[in-house]
Amino acid sequence: MSKMLEGMQENAAKLKAELESKTFTVRTGGGIVELSVNGNGEVIDLVIDDVALSDKDMLQILLIGAINDANKMVQQNQQQSAMGMLGGMK
Repeated sequence: MSKMLEGMQENAAKLKAELESKTFTVRTGGGIVELSVNGNGEVIDLVIDDVALSDKDMLQILLIGAINDANKMVQQNQQQSAMGMLGGMK
């Protein structure tokens, strides 16, 4: 039982490291806003075109859309990775 638990902990550590190494990039508004996050959902880069700086409402909408899209990508990747890890334990 303890060996199985150790194996699960090792797999969880590998999964965490794998997720941290992945990068997901989302572009909204035709590339006006570009947001990059790692596999843990942490923002690692944000690029905003100068065009968006003059329209606060547009910028807010584009940022919200980019953040939501990036979060969905991260969640889907985490689910797929977890399912793959669980599938390997059969």
